[in-house]
Amino acid sequence: MGRKTRIMYIEYKGDGELVGDARIVRVTIFNKGKSLCYQNQRFSTLRGRGFKSNYYDVQTGEHYWISGCRKDGRDALYSTNAEIDEDVREEYWTEIRNKPEMKQISSIKVLSKY
Repeated sequence: MGRKTRIMYIEYKGDGELVGDARIVRVTIFNKGKSLCYQNQRFSTLRGRGFKSNYYDVQTGEHYWISGCRKDGRDALYSTNAEIDEDVREEYWTEIRNKPEMKQISSIKVLSKY
């Protein structure tokens, strides 16, 4: 049985930054979302104890905002730009955003949730 994966929004929040580098990526989910893996990084939940962050990098301790991608594209806490990983780009635009005509776009302005 394969591991569960999901396309998610990841934004670096290290050093208490309100806005950081962001990507739309595929993560592997462990322990019902209590930990996630992306490439060589493993993230664990902060269980509500983070400031504008909800996960931390297990190896470095740096904080991140990680969330499921929304159909309206409002994934960020504060508006920023995000790169879309090549391996998820087409699925992101067709399945999540329902905008298949945009499937070639790999960098977007991500709007605030609020």
